[in-house]
This record gives sequence, C-alpha cells and structure tokens, in this order.
Amino acid sequence: MHVEHSNQLAPAALDLDRTLALVEPLYQGKSLATGEAFLAHARGTAQIVAPLRGDTDLLCAACLFGVHDVLRDPDEWLRARFGADVAKLVTDLRQLMKLSELTRKQGDLGTKKHGADDQAEALRRMLLAMANDLRVVLLRLASRLQTLRYYAASKQAGPEPIARETMRLYAPLANRLGIWQLKWELEDLSFRFLEPETYKDVARLLDEKRVERQDFIEQATERVRAILREAGIAAEVVGRPKHIYSIVNKMRSKRLTFDELRDVRGLRVIVTSMPECYQALSSIHQEWTAVAGDYDDYIARPKPNGYQSLHTVVTDEHGRALEIQIRTRQMHDSAELGLAAHWRYKEGEKPGAGRQRGQGRDDGDAQRVAWLRQLLAWRDEVELAPAADSADDTARDGRMYVLTPQARVVELPAGGTPVDFAFHIHSEVGYRCRGARVDGAIVPLNTPLKNGQTVEIISAKTGGPSRDWLNTDLGFLKSARSRAKVRQWFNALELEQSIAAGRELIEKEMQRLGKTAVKLDDLAKRLGFGNVDQLAAAATKDEFSFRSIEQALVPASLQIEPTPPPLIGRPLAVPAAPAGKGQVLVVGVDSLLTQLARCCRPAPPDEIVGYVTRGKGVSIHRGSCSNLRSLLERAPERVVDVGWGTQRDAVYPVELLVMAQDRPGLLRDVSEVYAREKLNVVGVNSSSANGEARMLFTVEIRAASDVGRVLTAVREVKDVFSARRR
Repeated sequence: MHVEHSNQLAPAALDLDRTLALVEPLYQGKSLATGEAFLAHARGTAQIVAPLRGDTDLLCAACLFGVHDVLRDPDEWLRARFGADVAKLVTDLRQLMKLSELTRKQGDLGTKKHGADDQAEALRRMLLAMANDLRVVLLRLASRLQTLRYYAASKQAGPEPIARETMRLYAPLANRLGIWQLKWELEDLSFRFLEPETYKDVARLLDEKRVERQDFIEQATERVRAILREAGIAAEVVGRPKHIYSIVNKMRSKRLTFDELRDVRGLRVIVTSMPECYQALSSIHQEWTAVAGDYDDYIARPKPNGYQSLHTVVTDEHGRALEIQIRTRQMHDSAELGLAAHWRYKEGEKPGAGRQRGQGRDDGDAQRVAWLRQLLAWRDEVELAPAADSADDTARDGRMYVLTPQARVVELPAGGTPVDFAFHIHSEVGYRCRGARVDGAIVPLNTPLKNGQTVEIISAKTGGPSRDWLNTDLGFLKSARSRAKVRQWFNALELEQSIAAGRELIEKEMQRLGKTAVKLDDLAKRLGFGNVDQLAAAATKDEFSFRSIEQALVPASLQIEPTPPPLIGRPLAVPAAPAGKGQVLVVGVDSLLTQLARCCRPAPPDEIVGYVTRGKGVSIHRGSCSNLRSLLERAPERVVDVGWGTQRDAVYPVELLVMAQDRPGLLRDVSEVYAREKLNVVGVNSSSANGEARMLFTVEIRAASDVGRVLTAVREVKDVFSARRR
C-alpha cells in the first residue's frame, strides 16, 4: 500500500535519529523478501556504514533505502526533505538492489560453469558504472552484510543463493576497495552458510585452543611493547583477529592441518612513520627468530588495491609461530576502511559533518574517484580492446553495461544502441533485429542505452539489416564492430547477386557456343580461376572477355596460331620485340606507335580495338570501354584491327580499386598481398573519409587471369569489403 505524506520539513540535513524517526511510520509492517523488517535493515545498514566515516548524506541514504516501495512519488519526497544528493544515492542504491535480485534469479554466479567468473567480473564493473556517486557501492556492501547478519542472528535455513553471490561478487568488490573490515565478515558469514560443517569444525578448533592462544598473545604483546620501548619506538600493539574463511583457504591451498598453521596467532603493530616500520621489524627480528620465506614487504610493493604493511612470521624459544604485521596509522586506516579512509571533506568541515547540499567533491575526493575507477579495471588492468573494435569501443572510460532478460551483463561502448546490443549477443541476432524493449517498453532502435537497463531484442525469422544503419547521422550504430558486421552482410549479399548474374551470363555464352555439356568447374580452371563463384563474379565485373571462354573451349590439338587475313596483299608480320612493356600489333602495319588507353587499361586476353589518334599513334581500348563507344560515334573510320603480340615477358598496367574500413597498417597489409603474388605496383592513390579507405593501385600483370587471383587474395585481407578491377 502506497502512502502519501505532506511536506512538513524544509530541505535540511537531518541526523540519523531524525531520519529513522521519519521513516519509522512508513516502514511499519514492511519486510524484505528475506523476512527482515525494513526498519531493522535500515538501522543495521547505517550502523555498518557509520564506522567507515560515512557522512550524514550517506547515513540518511542507508535509512531511506526502502522509500521507493512505500511512496508513490519518492523522488520528489526525498528531494524536498533531504536534497538532490541523498535522493540520487537512494535511487542508485535501489537500482543495485534490483540488479542483485535479477542476477540471483538467474543463478549462474554461484556455479563453476564456464563464463561464471566473467559474469561476476562484469557485474562488479556494472556496479561501479551504475554508481554515479561511488558511495552507493559502499551502501550496497553494507546492506548485503546486514542481510547476512540477519540470517546469522535469526538462525534461519542457510541463504545459499545470497551467500554464493556474496562470495563471488560482493566480497571480491570489498577486497578491491580495500575495505577489509567488510570483506572478512562478508566472507566468513557466506562461508558459514555455504559450508556449515567445515565452518563449525574450524570454529571448534579455534575455540578449543582459545585460552592457550590468548595467553600466548598477551605474553607476546607485552614482550613486543618492551622491545619497541627499548628501541625508542612509540607503537600500538594489539592481537590480530583470525578469520575462519581465511584459515580454511590457507589450509586448502597449502595442504596444511590446523596445527601446522603459523599465523593463527598474530599481532598488529601500528607505528607513527614509515621508517619506524622497518626499525620495528629489525628490533623484533633481533629478539625472535624469523621464519625464512614468510616475509612480505607490501610497503615497498603495495598490493593492487593499495594495501601496505610489513608481514613477518617469527618463532619464540619454544618454537611457537607468531605472525606480526607492522604498519603506520594511515596504512592501517587504509587497510581497514579502504576508500572510506581517504574521503576528504570540504575545508572547514569536520569528518562526519556531511557536505552542503549541491556542492561537489573537493579535488582530493575527485582524485580518489579517478583512482578507484582505474583500480577497478579488473583482470590486471583489462586489455584495451579486441582487434575488431575501434577506439570508440576500447576506451576504458567509455564503457557501459546493460542486461539481457536473463540477467546476463553485456558490455557496450558508451552511447551504444539496441542494434549494438543485438550484434554483441550474436551476429544473426543483429541481422534479424527489428525492434527492442528497454525495461519493458518498446523503443526506437537508435535509442542510446543507459547503464543497468534490461534490453530485449525483437527479431524476425528471416531478413537482414537495413542500409540506414550505416548512416552515421541516424545513430543506429555506435560500435565500429557492429558497423563492420553490417557492411560484411551487404558485401556478401552483393557478391551473391554478382555471382548469380555472372553465372547467367556465362551460361548464355555457353549456350551460344553450343558447349552446355562443359562443366563450369572445368571452365573456371581453364581460365585460371579457383572456382565457379570467382569466375562468375569476374564475369559480372567485366574482368575478362567472353572471347576467352571460346578460346578456352577449343581443344588443345586445334589451338593453332591463326593467320590474320591479308591486308593490302600481305600477311600480318609479327616482329620480335625486345623484352619490355606489352606489345600490340596493328594489322597490316609494322612498328606503328601504340599506347594502352589509361581509361580502361586493357590486358591479354581482353578483346581490344585500336583507334588512330592525332599525333600519338594508335590508342588501344578494351572492346567494352565506354570512352571507345563515344569515339566510334564521332569518327568510326579511325578504328583499326589490332591483336596482342607474342612477346613472352610483356607486362600490362591495370588499376585495382580496393575499399575497406580504415585502420592502421591497412595499406601495408594490402601491399604485402601484391608482393606475395609477385606483382609490381607502379602507382598508389589512397584516401580516407568517414572511416572508409579508398585505395587505387596500378599494378603490372602478364594476363587478365592474374587479376582474378590477386583480387581474391586482397578480399581476404582483414577489413577489406570490396576489391575490383577499375
């Protein structure tokens, strides 16, 4: 039942007691799904947060976690009484709690199946991405710890799903934040519910030796104090609590029995300065025997989360082991409280006094935020990107996280759309994407997604993407990887259509020649193509003359060099030209100057036509050249018969146009193909616009079949989506 309350208080900072008094009537009779009363959970969460130097806003937000469940317009109510900062904290905390419910229902965080660790890691990132104010993460950790405390105190049946989620998600998050005070308790309580028998066994062993251990710790504490006083070092020396989950982990990892553990007994030494840490270590080692191999200097080499301390294990004269940790007060606060130990308040405010509404963090706090975001790039500083993605996908600060309906976390570039989401799930889902629901509401496909939203794709059984998706102005795709997938689809479609059209042309030519019994596979091999598809695509792109089909179908025994028809009473002479560029013979004329037309770049066995120019000899064109048609309309009398010469080492320049998605190293990769095919590149003209590269290569070939071979190889270069003879 939702209730309404009128504005009775002006916006102002309310202390913890007044906040609890305000929400008590709202929470009356309300319980969480765990069975814990709203009010009890609010008190417990606030009590956990308070020692972590939470300010008033933080404590108030802990108490107000449930107002969205009892008020119709909670945002307005919160802003009116507590200000925008607290309202935002409460709203974000609720989002994280809902996220936890979704993922727990899916249940794979507690399993060992493939991908569960990746999902837990992605969820930890998502927690931080959703937290506009990083204090929300601390609130969520405190809330989860209060839930586990409630189960432990009420002695209910073990909440295994919650315990598994805590062990795989929240405890590692607390560890990364460096808040050991929460980490140890989260782990111990979770372990208590996951392995109750093992927990009880270790607890019993600790209890049986408690008196002996306490006596030893008291004696060791006094002895260390005396050692340090004699060395002139002012220090605080206290016994260090040992946590059951940590004990079990060490027993399992090192295969030790409980009696073989050396660090069940431990002391913590807190000194004033860093040099005193090493002085204290030296003094202690002079009095006790240090155990070789059990020394760690986390001051010189801090842990990834910033933890600093000296760890050593020593033995007394009776051979009893004692672990000693030595650190400064600042190091100790950092170790116990993590980020909370570094929070700074605005000048003139005292810790815990809170911040004025509407004021931002100070420079120190902003630096902590930047430090934390960098720290929480999991997996030893996450690799910047998959190779297929461009810079907009790889920037660590430009990521966002959304959920599938099954509560799987999907990582996208900031501003990613439902179409990007669909391609991330699977290429086929992207191709058949027709609509999307975001948090249950249907939205346009170019809607930018936000952190924490649940996205469901509406797909068709057949069909493909829209060309509009490639229009950057329409905003359908943010990810370069998604754009590449769409381009690949259309390239494949165009190739399929080109092959079908080419097959039709070849079959018609075969019918005209009366050679329908010849297999197209055999024809492709005779013409130097790898398969029929390559032959058909080349036919559509006009990369070879259909006369070559007729020549290829002539039996080898009949392939005799034909004698040209006589012209002016004598046969065509074939002069022996020196090695060099390709030679063209003009029928009936010796040594006439010829040049290959630059507009169509003919090469054997292209069908060619000669055109007599003014002062430049005969220009040689391909029979299908559009420029030649224009010339014939103006002066058909200038046409002469020409044929290819018989020079063995002749080469012919042709132009190959390559279109690709621009990236570093693209020109080098394409050039390596020409080098591998042993083709000489005599000219390159490249340009780039809107992320697409256009490269025009002039290469020297010996026959048109070389073109098909090299174009096939170029198309296999990564990010190339078109390659053809111009």
